[in-house]
Amino acid sequence: MGKEGAKISALDVKDLIKDLNKAYADEWLAHFSYLHMSRTVTGAGYEDMKEFLEDTAKDEAEHAGELVDRILELGGEPLVNMMELEKNANAPYPKPPKDTTDYKKIIKTVLDAEAGAIDVYNKIAAKTQGKDHVTYQLVCHILGEEVGHEEKFEDLLE
Repeated sequence: MGKEGAKISALDVKDLIKDLNKAYADEWLAHFSYLHMSRTVTGAGYEDMKEFLEDTAKDEAEHAGELVDRILELGGEPLVNMMELEKNANAPYPKPPKDTTDYKKIIKTVLDAEAGAIDVYNKIAAKTQGKDHVTYQLVCHILGEEVGHEEKFEDLLE
């Protein structure tokens, strides 16, 4: 982070980087899970579920990229070892159901992961509000998308 950026940041940057790295790990785990489910989903009308999962997986990868950019701007280093993602995440890997035709279990997997993401970004937003405007704006943007993902998959249950 630049000198002026450091001056206006009113929080522990190392702690924030740790939070952002945990969110980064969450995003990669969700991305992989959703992408895997999009490639393996079967059953009646699977094309729609595949499209929802692919789109959401793409968004999660985008979030990971945005988080890396911010971690680097803050002078941190993003997680490098893929084997360390789950250990450093806020939540365990959102494991896809074995039955690739069980849309309710697929949706539950996504909804559980999205609920966790909403909680994580809400906490980071509260922590950065009024203290780190750049990170605050970023996490509010990601939070809005996670809320949208939750709504999209909840709608599938109706």
